[in-house]
Formats: sequence, C-alpha cells, structure tokens
Amino acid sequence: MPSLTIADRVNRVTPSMTLAISAKAKAMKAEGLDVCSFSAGEPDFDTPDHIKAAAKQALDQGKTRYGPAAGEPALRRAIAQKLQQDNDLCYGPENIIVTNGGKHSLYNLMMTLIGPGDEVIIPAPYWVSYPEMVTLAGGTPVIVPTDLAGGYKITPEQLRRHITPQTRLFILNSPSNPTGTVYSPEEIKALAEVVIEADIWVVSDEIYEKIRYDDVPHLSIGAIGPEAYQRTLLSNGFAKAYAMTGWRIGYLAGPVELIRAMNTLQSHSTSNVCTFAQYGAIAALEGPQDCIATMGHAFAQRRQVMLKAIHSIPGLSCATPQGAFYLYVDISALAVPSLDFCSQLLEEKYVATIPGVAFGAEGSIRLSYATDLETIERGLERLAAFVRSRS
Repeated sequence: MPSLTIADRVNRVTPSMTLAISAKAKAMKAEGLDVCSFSAGEPDFDTPDHIKAAAKQALDQGKTRYGPAAGEPALRRAIAQKLQQDNDLCYGPENIIVTNGGKHSLYNLMMTLIGPGDEVIIPAPYWVSYPEMVTLAGGTPVIVPTDLAGGYKITPEQLRRHITPQTRLFILNSPSNPTGTVYSPEEIKALAEVVIEADIWVVSDEIYEKIRYDDVPHLSIGAIGPEAYQRTLLSNGFAKAYAMTGWRIGYLAGPVELIRAMNTLQSHSTSNVCTFAQYGAIAALEGPQDCIATMGHAFAQRRQVMLKAIHSIPGLSCATPQGAFYLYVDISALAVPSLDFCSQLLEEKYVATIPGVAFGAEGSIRLSYATDLETIERGLERLAAFVRSRS
C-alpha cells in the first residue's frame, strides 16, 4: 500500500466546529441523553408543502436527468426576477449560477476569483467557512475584529485601513451569522463608497435576508448605484428562508464573465445541482410567501424568550439580534475560554452551543433559537445553573 500523504491545502484548514459540535450533540441524543441543542443553523420547520409538491411533480415528470451545470434555465430566470423585484438589482439569467447550497456558491467564487497573494477582508465574528475557503483558494484572509459596543459591524474607516494593493475581495454578511447584525442602509452606503474608492470586489452574503425583526430594512450593496453594482457579487440560497437546508440549492449573481468561469469549475466538480430539487426552488420563489412570515413570527417569539433569559443571568450579555436566528452571547466576564465553556456545558448539562473562537472572536458563544420553545426554556435553565456553578 502506498504511503498516504494528505495535500497541504487540506492540512491548512480547520474542520467546521459548528458541524462537529452539532454531530456530537446528535450522537448524545442517539444514546438517549436529553440534549438541548442551540448549535444548528437550521430552521426546525418542515419545508412548505407547495415546495415539496413541486419537487414531487418534477419527479413524476421525469426531471431526473443531468441538467445544465449552471442550473435549470427556469430557475435562473426566477432568481433573476427575484433579485430585480426584491433587491433592485438588474441581473439577467446569464448573471446567475445555481450551486449546491449557498456555501458552495462562495466556495466556487473563492476558487474562481482568489489566488496566491490575494487578500480577502473578513470582519470578525465571521461565519466559520469564510477564512477556510480563502485559504483553500491560496489567498490570505485578513481578519478585522469588531465588538459588541460597535454592534459587531465593520466601519468604513476599518475597511479602508485594511485595504492594500493585494486586496481582492471584501466579504459582507448582513444579516449576520453569528451575531444577527443587520447593517443599516446608511452603513451599507458608507461601505460601498470605500469599495468604489478602492476598486475592489465585495461579495454580499444575503442568505438570512428574509429573516429580520422589528421592520429593520435590508439593502443589497449592489443596489446603491451603478459603480457599486459593478463591483458586487451576491450569494444567497433557499436553506434559511424556506427551511430547505437539506435540498442544497444556492446561487451566486455577478458579471457574465465570472459566472462562465464558475460554470467551468462546476462542470468539472459537481456538474448540475439535483434537477428535481431545482423545481422545488422555483416553487419557493414563485409560490406563496406566507411561510416566511409564519417562521419569522416564531423566530421573533423565541428571540424574546432567549433575550429575557440571557439578560437575567449574571456574567452574560448580548446585543439584540436584528436578523437571522442567533444570539451572540458575551461570556468574557466569566474568564473561561469559549471552547472550554461549551465543552463543559455539553458534558455536564447536555446543552450544545458554539464557542466564539470558531467565529474568530474569543470570549463569546453562539446560541441558535431555531428550535422549539420547550427546548429553549429547558436549555436556558440549565445554562443559568451552569453559570451559577462557576460564580
């Protein structure tokens, strides 16, 4: 048997801590333990019936064969129409590529756009896969810390200060995972000015776009004006808004030249996204949207329960999230490394959370409220007891 040597590019990245902790929590549940999991970034709702029905109909109609690598033409048209209608972005079907989830759209982007020597600016706390994707592409992640006092938002001054001649891309995630931060239209415009001034690309990750609270507005950075649009790439998908996490359908919008290059890459890696699943995605965009409001109402209720409980626990603090379904809780007053805190909490109290170190920000943990109220209340009681035992 030949010696096994793992490629260096894989050795340079860290496995997803969120997936690892979620897997451990599921394994403990399978053993019969009463685990309260706040780890998964996954709505606990079933996919709406009309979406499932469309996929079933596609199966019955024989939509089971290979399709275009860039996606079914009807879905690309529906996505382009959605972006024009919802986001004031003038994209056509030729500007769209359908990918195996929103994560895959960003991975393909990095592999297509980023090379050795290229720098990518990433505000922290960040979604765990951003820097790893940049590293896999041979680029250099440039991490810009933000804090609770500043609402976990990168400022135009910070962005400008970190731009160098090697800067290729800036990653903007609003609403944010893990913090729930939503940049205001004024803040988006100010960041757009820096992007235009520096003449760099920005990728706007808008996967949580539909999950917002208190009528907080969402503005796509590419809608600021022609100069911003020319420098903007947009990543989105169906997982969060339509409870379609397992369907693995995302997309990226951008210049035709880039989409063609990503299509070439995809044609040699995954080929097309599951054909009949794409017809479910068409139904998601073109069918009734009341499912979004229904889930949003439940998330809003859970958010309030979580906030009230966290604010009542001495030593913990957090900002009110304006979007997504996470609380980003500051545990720095407890003087315990976040990984140790989460590991002990899971082992002693059977409560699964994600350490802030996974998001590039020590002294914090992420709690997902994409779970039922009973689990939330039970888990928060255990969390409070755990923190009291450390005081």
